[in-house]
Amino acid sequence: MTQEDLTITDPKMTAHNVNVFYGEKQAINDVSIDVGTELVTAFIGPSGCGKSTFLRSLNRMNDTVAGAKVTGKISLDGEDIYAPSMDVVQLRARVGMVFQKPNPFPKSIYDNVAYGPRIHGLAPNKSDLDGIVEKALHRAGLWDEVKDRLQESGTALSGGQQQRLCIARAIAVDPEVVLMDEPCSALDPIATAKIEELIHELRGKFAIVIVTHNMQQAARVSQRTAFFHLGTLVEYGKTTDIFTNPKQERTKDYITGRYG
Repeated sequence: MTQEDLTITDPKMTAHNVNVFYGEKQAINDVSIDVGTELVTAFIGPSGCGKSTFLRSLNRMNDTVAGAKVTGKISLDGEDIYAPSMDVVQLRARVGMVFQKPNPFPKSIYDNVAYGPRIHGLAPNKSDLDGIVEKALHRAGLWDEVKDRLQESGTALSGGQQQRLCIARAIAVDPEVVLMDEPCSALDPIATAKIEELIHELRGKFAIVIVTHNMQQAARVSQRTAFFHLGTLVEYGKTTDIFTNPKQERTKDYITGRYG
């Protein structure tokens, strides 16, 4: 594989020499990676290897952790997201996040999805807001299941539906990037298949980065895979190459199940 195969001509996000510290402990060590707009990028690696920590640095979620410090440079469309002038609320609208456990607000299905567009002033009136909510639920593959129960609580949905509701909530503000931190680990196989199908459908509309401990899932949904181990980025490449012809011994050992 030549380096050109991997060159992302117009990366949506770039990370250069990124380090993340929690107090004295270094969790991420000198990671550089480009995230393409048209691609799904998967972060894989054993538990505690830093993949979720790195993911959270892409929308400054680590800011909420006491003692966390990020060095290096992370850019969104060439703009440094850690610059003092960066509005973090706006950043998180542009770089949405879906967490491991579905976490709908204790509000109606409608209000869960309408929350972001309301606070960001994206809908001048009720009919605009209705349209945004319907579009987001359609995109999340949930509209047909909930269209007659929009005033019911989001927490009354099944786990898989709740996770799709959280995806609808994240995409309702039309983000540019969607980060997913092990979005299926709390779900059964049927709900997982629906989320994977959804990732395929959303590809190209947003840059998507998914952290997963499930290698088969990474192979199914992504076009680029980054393998993390002990806080370092060991290998990054086309998903097919990482799984069939890894360059690094550590990657091969992980893929073949020797550790992890």
